Amino acid sequence: MTALKRWLLSMAVVVVASTISYWWLDQPIARLVHGQIQHHEAFVRLTHIPDPFLPLAVMTFVGLGLWVLCDRRLSKIQDAALVCSISLVVAEATKNQLKFVFGRTWPDTWVDNNPSFIRDGVYGFNLFHGGPGYASFPSGHAAVACAAITVLWMYYPKLRLIYLVVSLAIAVGLIGANYHFLSDIIAGSFVGISAGWMATALSRARQQ
Repeated sequence: MTALKRWLLSMAVVVVASTISYWWLDQPIARLVHGQIQHHEAFVRLTHIPDPFLPLAVMTFVGLGLWVLCDRRLSKIQDAALVCSISLVVAEATKNQLKFVFGRTWPDTWVDNNPSFIRDGVYGFNLFHGGPGYASFPSGHAAVACAAITVLWMYYPKLRLIYLVVSLAIAVGLIGANYHFLSDIIAGSFVGISAGWMATALSRARQQ
């Protein structure tokens, strides 16, 4: 099976999984978290794991750009860092556009008194609405984390168990803090995986 067919199959699986989650899982999970988890500081801390990724991506890109302008070649780890940086920026830009397209409200009220499922019973998509109160889908945290992790997964496969643990920790944090619905995380992860997968493939094609 070609890489394109694998990606298309993966997208189909994500669409099905997100749809199932939207209709049957998202609301019960959000209610459960709101009712059972009163002190979710530990979950909130887990959501901060990807926070440094984007600033580091920009600094890495600039630093490696200056390195190459000095007529120096990139080592394997430098090449991986560059591809991670590009993947992160692409994932960030892509999820911002998708948030605007889908206009989904949040599980709970966190941003500028936003309408939410828990507080207002608001649930669903508002296509092309725009605004911070309508930006739950897809999860940007999941997208950014998976963008970097996918590149590292391909460059350094021996550490895949660590990557899985980090990914799951972020997902658990996002759900446990009621920051995102499960389907947001599923879709955001696919955005990040796609960015990392394609960035790595483009880098390897350039080197052939």
